[in-house]
Order: sequence, then C-alpha cells, then structure tokens
Amino acid sequence: MPLVRMPTTMSVLLSPLTLRGVTLKNRLVVSPMCQYSSVDGFATDWHLVHLGSRAVGGAGLIITEATAVSPEGRITPNDLGIWSDDHVPGLQRITDFLTANGAVPGIQLAHAGRKASHQRPWDGGQAIAPDQPTGWQTVAPSAIPFTDNEPAPTALTLDGIQQVRADFRAAAIRALQAGFVVAELHAAHGYLLHQFLSPQSNHRTDDYGGSFANRIRLLQEVVDDVRAIWPDEYPLFVRISATDWTEGGWTADDSVALVALLNEQGVDLIDCSTGGNVPKATIPTGPGYQVPFAERIKRETGVPTGAVGLITDADQAEAILTNGQADLILLARESLRDPYFPLHAAHILGDEQPWPVQYERAKPRPAR
Repeated sequence: MPLVRMPTTMSVLLSPLTLRGVTLKNRLVVSPMCQYSSVDGFATDWHLVHLGSRAVGGAGLIITEATAVSPEGRITPNDLGIWSDDHVPGLQRITDFLTANGAVPGIQLAHAGRKASHQRPWDGGQAIAPDQPTGWQTVAPSAIPFTDNEPAPTALTLDGIQQVRADFRAAAIRALQAGFVVAELHAAHGYLLHQFLSPQSNHRTDDYGGSFANRIRLLQEVVDDVRAIWPDEYPLFVRISATDWTEGGWTADDSVALVALLNEQGVDLIDCSTGGNVPKATIPTGPGYQVPFAERIKRETGVPTGAVGLITDADQAEAILTNGQADLILLARESLRDPYFPLHAAHILGDEQPWPVQYERAKPRPAR
C-alpha cells in the first residue's frame, strides 16, 4: 500500500543519520558491487566515474566493491585490491571526489576464500585452476570446494589464519590512508569469513571449527583487529548472510546471536544480506525479500541494520524505514539502473534535495 505523506513532511529516506562521529546526509547507500575492472588490484577511471556518478546522484554513503585484502583473496584476477601501498593513491582520488560531492566514502574489505580464482562473469565465471596462468590456489576453512567440479581449496593452517588477520589489519590502515570513513567487513555471500561461520563449509576440529563459538572466532578476531585501527569516530559495518537458506547451514537464529556479540565489539551496523555459501539453495526471492532479517536483527539486538535486495522504488524504501525495519537502504542493481536515484526519490517523496549546481537547470518541480 503506497505511503501517503503531506508535502511539507521530510521523508525518513532523505533524512540524516549519525553513526558515531559521522553524519550521512540521507539513508540511501550505494551497495558494494563488483566491477571486475581492475588490473593487479588498481582502481581505474571506470571506478572513479562509476562511484563518482553516484555521489553526484545524491547518495549519502558509497561503499566500494569487495576490495581484496590479499591477491589470493580476489574473486577474479580483475578485482579491486588494497593489499599494496601502491593501491592507495588511486583510491584516494576516488574518496576525494566522493567527499567533495557530499557522499561519505566507504570501503568493503573482503577475502573470497574458496570462491576466489574465477573468471569474470562475462568471461564465463568458471573457476580458474591454480596451474593456469591467471589462476591461483584458493584457501578456505576446510578443503571443500564450492561445487563438485571446482578445484578444492587448501584448508588454512593456524599460521594461515593469522596471515588473514594481518591482511585485514594492513588493509584497514591503507583504507584510512586512502580517505575512507566507513569500513565494512564482508562476512556474507559465501566468502571466507562466511565460510568459517557456516557448518556447511567449516568442518574444522580445532579452535576455529565445530561449535558456534569456534566458527565465529575468526570474524570476531578480524572485527577486533580492524576496530583497534579504525578511529573511534568512524563507523564499522559488517555484512552478513543472515541465512544460508539450507538445512544444516547458518541460520537467522545464529545471526541474531552473532550480532549481539559483535555489538559488544563496537560494530555499528549490520548490512543484512542472505545466501551465497552453497550453490543449490532455494531462495524465495521477491521485492524486499531480505528485509525481515534486517528487521529481526534490529528488533532483537538493538543494533542498526541496513536492508538490501530487490528494493527498487522510493515508496518501498521509505516504508521500510518508516516501519522501523531497518536504518539504511542499500541499493545495488537499482543504483546501476539509476545513478541519480536519491535525486529522483526526493522528487517522488516531495522532499527538497540539493542538486549539483551544474545540473540545477534540469531539476524538476516537486511532485507532491
């Protein structure tokens, strides 16, 4: 049912949100979306224009695509990276532009684990064997491939786990140097930190496997590592897959229990996605299908949440916020379709949203 609003009422969607010492000018976030357009991890003009256009379009927070903390943590050879000091200047060029155009710059720090070493989607998306020129040996909690026809990953040793932690720490330091203000840890979609969480991908029998407390250990350690580096006035997000959508996997109950603990560690918002850890999950997709997970986590833990997934129009996004189901709206495909969604949403909702002065002559009159 469409939301009815008086023209003089500011929408929740376009209202500010303060997390720690950072104020977002609105609740619209550009969700991390892989562009597979890097060489050796370097940001390019594509990234500047892709992310920069969404700052011009009025988003309050813009989060980079999954940015690999190590070369072996890339999904494809073409992923964005932050494992080298040489990556910092190209990223800083982007954060400078985002900041100058009113958006808060955020970065998603990621390691793909067993889902690394793949072709780009438009090249077929197949796994690249480690003996191929563009491939490498993948790592995971256990030596279980994502699908039966893919090369098996190597189970991380305890030293290997410590190296992963060191890579996240070093990436966080570089992210600060590059001018990012929000950091998000990627613990969703079947990538490495999610692989440790789920009993379907984690068959370890040491301190990092078996019990719930052991399976969440690496994520908790990475959170502590990054929070110790990230300034107190800057927010730290974690993206989770709130359920694996499969029997015997990670569940919504697990997510609630995890988030309660992450709250104590200084995590400021949970970005609530789902799935990605097993290839044959039955996922009941539909408009806003992941919103109930954001709502439950927010209600039962008190931790702010972000909603993502088939959110495609301004009234739908406004209703999610007005009903208290989430605190932020993360747009992915809809942001690809419409880089200026926030400006268009303001018109639809009857709000006054500043336009770039270069574009003001095209600004429409209020619709309501």
